[in-house]
Amino acid sequence: MVLASQNRILTTHAGSLPRPPALAAVLARLSRHEEIDSEALAQLVETSVADVVAHQLEVGIDVGNDGEQGRESFLTYVQHRMSGFGGAGEVPRVWRDVADFPGFIEMRRAQRSSHERVTLVRPPMAVGEVRYLDTAAIDAECDRLTAAAGAAGAAAGGIGLAETFLTVPSPGIVATAMANRHYPTMEDYVGAVAEALATEYRRIVERGIVLQIDAPDLAMERHGWFAERPLADFLAFVDMVVTAINRAVSGLDAERIRLHVCWGNYGGPHVHDVALADLLGHLYEARVGGLLLSMANPRHEHEYHELSRNPLPENMVLAAGVIDTTTNYVEHPEVVAERLERVATAVGDPRRVLACTDCGFDTAVGFGEVAADIAWEKLRALRAGADLATSRLL
Repeated sequence: MVLASQNRILTTHAGSLPRPPALAAVLARLSRHEEIDSEALAQLVETSVADVVAHQLEVGIDVGNDGEQGRESFLTYVQHRMSGFGGAGEVPRVWRDVADFPGFIEMRRAQRSSHERVTLVRPPMAVGEVRYLDTAAIDAECDRLTAAAGAAGAAAGGIGLAETFLTVPSPGIVATAMANRHYPTMEDYVGAVAEALATEYRRIVERGIVLQIDAPDLAMERHGWFAERPLADFLAFVDMVVTAINRAVSGLDAERIRLHVCWGNYGGPHVHDVALADLLGHLYEARVGGLLLSMANPRHEHEYHELSRNPLPENMVLAAGVIDTTTNYVEHPEVVAERLERVATAVGDPRRVLACTDCGFDTAVGFGEVAADIAWEKLRALRAGADLATSRLL
């Protein structure tokens, strides 16, 4: 199952970890469909995965992954593994909260104009039938992670990661980010993407690795796609995506799957974020053994209360975000511990709580807001805070 905390509160994170500059530069070119040296890229990825897995062990992560080192972003990498995507989509509308603050837009544009990054502004569109092509890439990711985890554990004297996971996007975030120019309805598009993604979902679980489904769409699109529409319309979309996910994971052990939901991994105002109270009941319908929720950032830290008002289903654990991935402040271990204690009290059992980050540190090449060395220091603080909370709760 998705590991629960037993003798100590386990630590994990949301997926993406800092990439070395040489790897980031090649991935950025790959995202633009420029010519690259495939063998050189494969070597860069293999070395980086080995380093990032060993580093996770060193800073005290229990449930770790490959840091998404081989992907240009957490979602647009699917264009290289599926048919049906091409061209460049329309420039998307600005998130509602950001649109309210033009000064923030100008500041962010200046900050991000000076370094290599992938484009998420006009990603490829669905221009034909979306189908999964072959499993070579996901098989390679599973192989690299398993080998790196084994090597890192051996180097650490046999004490390795307690569990490994790999991330795959939800059909909803692919469908909202990569415009539809082929399917008659959004529901048809989401269904087709879900059927294609099911190949990766299944492959990961079959390899004995925990599957994490990244679904920022289940919160973020309230102030994106649905910014000018009633809340009921957005919640209907959430239900539609959850239903598609449930179809895609049908037959898989739900206890080997966790669902990551967030409001967008950017340091913006977030004044139009949907309340967790409006979402929880809908998220509980997902056939998963764990939820990963943001509970560290200033807009949502208070929402741990909702877990006592609307209790976590008995079959689920909670990976609680207690580290903010959009600020270079390093959380004091006491702050981490206090956040974990509040969440554990709301859940009612500290053994059903893992210490986690709010989101990833490098969800797309060039989009990370935290310096690499500080990201690793934040993960050390996560471990230290989890140890403090353990001494008080278990």
